[in-house]
Amino acid sequence: MLRRGSTAAMWLVVASLLLVNSVPAQALVIPENFVKLADSPTLAHPGIILIDPATDQTIYSVDPDIGRAPASVLKLISMATVLSTFSPDMTFKTTISDTPTPGTFILLGEGDPWITESPFEAQKYQRAFSPTLIDKVLKLHPDLKSITLEYDNVYALDVKALQRYFAGRLTITPVKVNSDNDATTELASIESPKLAKIIEFTLLYSDNVLADRLARAAAQDMGFSTDAAGIQSAFTKTLLDLGISTAGLHVYDGNGLSHQNRVTVRQIADLLVAIKTDPKFKVIIDGLPTAGKTGTLKTRFVLDAPKAVGLVHAKTGWINTTVSLAGYVTVGANQYVFAVVANHIHNLESARSAARVTIDQMLGTIAKP
Repeated sequence: MLRRGSTAAMWLVVASLLLVNSVPAQALVIPENFVKLADSPTLAHPGIILIDPATDQTIYSVDPDIGRAPASVLKLISMATVLSTFSPDMTFKTTISDTPTPGTFILLGEGDPWITESPFEAQKYQRAFSPTLIDKVLKLHPDLKSITLEYDNVYALDVKALQRYFAGRLTITPVKVNSDNDATTELASIESPKLAKIIEFTLLYSDNVLADRLARAAAQDMGFSTDAAGIQSAFTKTLLDLGISTAGLHVYDGNGLSHQNRVTVRQIADLLVAIKTDPKFKVIIDGLPTAGKTGTLKTRFVLDAPKAVGLVHAKTGWINTTVSLAGYVTVGANQYVFAVVANHIHNLESARSAARVTIDQMLGTIAKP
């Protein structure tokens, strides 16, 4: 039997337990050494931001809203734009056909950004091997010593690669055309890997050609031009559609090589928060290099911040005066979004290396399994 007042006491205990359980998880406490490294002269007044994506709370920031040249970290916006436009399952087909003119053939493409004339790259990455198309022509016409190759929606650099590949065996005279009117019988075709694989490679190894080609293709598909203004419009639309401010955004390419590009670390981090749980952008998450293990981060963190190996998944970047890194850092049961753009680095490799070490060590103060 309960004594008088024991019911009230019991409910007081229950209420206390409920109150304790309703308290939010404790926010990440930034170590003193993190702050010290962030203020290091080797980073020369960078933009830094650290966000808890679960609450959208900014845990730490330094000048997060100043536009900076982000280097290859810009590829995060590029690939988000591409995936906002194209399906990750799409492929690119390229064909070669006869024409009514003897010795003239036409190469018709779908803008494959990853065609290769390298047997090694074709085998390792299942890239479309362009010499296959010319080999088919030579099989049908073994006496040919020269051909005229009309081409449409195939990159001129890839046509030049074919010329180099067949040099000494076949003279190829390229002619750019704007239609497939000359095509008669299709002789052969090749097909790219899925776009998802191309994007993963682009991010993992920071491929500048792929990033720029894909960004311009996405801009065109969105109804914009393929020049800098078109890329700017495409990136702006992508960010706005994700609810991200584009104030101060200035874009001149799709790969981050231009020193005139301007993006804030907050815009980069907000994008990383937005895509983290959206299945449409899973390819980007999968393509990020892993600290000390893969891609452009394979040799980083190993010596300067070994406790962070395997716990940082991020896009690297550098141009002459910028060193950048943006992605996700695991801290126990949680994963935080970060972006660092140090864009006042001296144009010396020693200065860039020092900046990379400082960034790695800074993240190493909070990363833990």
